[in-house]
Amino acid sequence: MDLSHVTARQRAYFRSGATLPLPARRRALEALLRGLADREDALLAALEADLGKPPMEGYMTELGLVREELRFHLKHLARWARPLRVPTPLAHFPARSTVRPEPYGSVLILSPWNYPVQLSLMPLIGALSAGNCAVLKPSAYAPACSRALAELIGQCLPLELAAVVEGGRAENQVLLDLPFDYIFFTGSPSVGRFVMERAAARLTPVTLELGGKSPVIVVGDADLPLAARRILFGKLLNAGQTCVAPDYVLAQRDVLPELIRLLQKELAGQLGEDPLSCPGYPRIVNAAHLRRLEGLLEGCQVLCGGQTGGGRMAPALVLPSSPDAPVMREEIFGPILPLLPFDTLEEAISFVQDRPRSLALYLFTKSRSVEREVLARIPFGGGCVNDTVVHLSTPYLPFGGVGASGMGSYHDRASFETFSHTKSILDKGGWPDLPIRYRPYAPWKEKLLRKFLL
Repeated sequence: MDLSHVTARQRAYFRSGATLPLPARRRALEALLRGLADREDALLAALEADLGKPPMEGYMTELGLVREELRFHLKHLARWARPLRVPTPLAHFPARSTVRPEPYGSVLILSPWNYPVQLSLMPLIGALSAGNCAVLKPSAYAPACSRALAELIGQCLPLELAAVVEGGRAENQVLLDLPFDYIFFTGSPSVGRFVMERAAARLTPVTLELGGKSPVIVVGDADLPLAARRILFGKLLNAGQTCVAPDYVLAQRDVLPELIRLLQKELAGQLGEDPLSCPGYPRIVNAAHLRRLEGLLEGCQVLCGGQTGGGRMAPALVLPSSPDAPVMREEIFGPILPLLPFDTLEEAISFVQDRPRSLALYLFTKSRSVEREVLARIPFGGGCVNDTVVHLSTPYLPFGGVGASGMGSYHDRASFETFSHTKSILDKGGWPDLPIRYRPYAPWKEKLLRKFLL
């Protein structure tokens, strides 16, 4: 595929105005919704082939969320796209002021391997809804999903509107050299820095959805059986290969032993005594990533799990040798859950504050005052109180990071706004045309001006 030719065709298509009418945007979203239904089995099979995701998890965490996103955009698009009338100062009388969203043009979407369908199509929906053309580049680490996405988009949408580019780093390099109007990247902080550097050379705006170490704080008054169940729900999705997975647990010292017992009980209940042979337990994406995870166990007291086989790792509960152990320095992105004690809430807050800002934070407590204290003092992208991960599934909450965990946000209306530039318009009447602002300046003009501009 000649990538420069594809982007040139999209740029010409956008300049023609073909993407601007709302009916055209709706047709594109409706075509994608139909295509998802037609190719659901193929997409679920691709997820199982690449990552070992069972169909239920594939639908719950990927296809179902995408379909919900499409329906939400179709329902609200007309309202989001409507110009908004805003007040006009008296000094500009007579005039009318409006702000209106307009698309950027041609956008590049770079998606990761861990949720290859969801994290490709969710930003694409926002781009199309806002009236852009898009080039989608899935990860080469999920080849079956990359092929399935190319077939889906090729079936549903014309190349001038949306194109899928398959391949690896070479294709990424070529794409980042092309003149896109916006770049949306999901992936690791290290690659995100590289993408931002390349975008900066052209002053191209970016959204970066990164990651980081998302903490769980379990206060002594928490419902511990519920906490154990919901922590593991978030940790076991995709075998921990989730950007908002609980990365480590800070538990109040007097409840930590009971929490560990309950976590072990939940693991046995959800995956059985031999997780490696449990049907539907996802694989680690490749051998290199599995070796990295094995290395993170070194220097930890392994309470349970950690065995490997068949490309899988049994979920491991570990006690780090110190707060600065390797498992506490980098995002785990796998089924290893470190547990650390704290004595006071202030200690837990300070522990999190001393580290880079996380993409997510999860708090388990029955106390509203504790909830207010934690949410007010710890910066993070988004999160849950008394649950994990599920904040991603509501259409009314934007999703995005802060600091090292990313910049910008998306999901539903936030997606439309991310892929739109806000154009400000002052529509000025021709009469009366007061002479006060025109040269030559005079003391009386200045005196009058100061009455209007206080």
